[in-house]
Amino acid sequence: MSASSPSAFAVASLPKSHPTAFSLAPDAEETAALAEALELLALRKLSFKGELKAAGKSEWLLTARLGATVVQPCSVTLAPVTTRIDEVVTRRFLPVLPEAQTEEGEIEMPEDETLEQLGSHINPAEVMAEALALALPLYPRADGAEMQVSAVTEPGRQAMTDEDAKPLANLADLLAARRNKDDETPDRD
Repeated sequence: MSASSPSAFAVASLPKSHPTAFSLAPDAEETAALAEALELLALRKLSFKGELKAAGKSEWLLTARLGATVVQPCSVTLAPVTTRIDEVVTRRFLPVLPEAQTEEGEIEMPEDETLEQLGSHINPAEVMAEALALALPLYPRADGAEMQVSAVTEPGRQAMTDEDAKPLANLADLLAARRNKDDETPDRD
C-alpha cells in the first residue's frame, strides 16, 4: 500500500476548508494478504471509515473507526479464537516531529503515540493495517484454555518448579527461622 495506492491522498490536493471523508473495505485479495502478513487464521468484515482534515497551518488529522473480525490461534491450545475489534483511530501528521532526544543523548519514544511524519501523501490503508496490528490480542485464549505445567528432569532427581526459580521465594521462611532462633537464644545482658 504505497503512495500510489488508490486510497492515498496527495497532501497538496487536500482541501483545508473542509474534511475529506474516506471509507475503506478491502476486497477479498487485499484482506487475505493482510491476514497472511499478520499471521491470522482469518480476517472478516474489515472496514475503516473516517476523515482527514487540516489541523493548523501544516498539520493534518486523521480520525476513523476500525472494524474487523479476526481469528487467531489460541496461545495455549492453537484452537481458533475469534475476536471482534471496534476502535477509534487517530493520527496527527506533522511536517516535523518533536525532538525525542533527552539531554543525555538518548532517544525516547514520544509520549503522543498518534504522531506521524507528514510526507507527500497520507495513506489511510497503511494507517488501517497498522491500527489493526496494534489492536490484535497479543495472547488470545480459547474459552477454558489453561497453561499446563510440565516438569522435566533427570531420572532420580526432583524437577525444578516455578517456585524454585524465584530467587527470593524462600526469604520469608529464612527470616522467620532466624527470628525463631533469636527468640530461643537467651539475652546476654
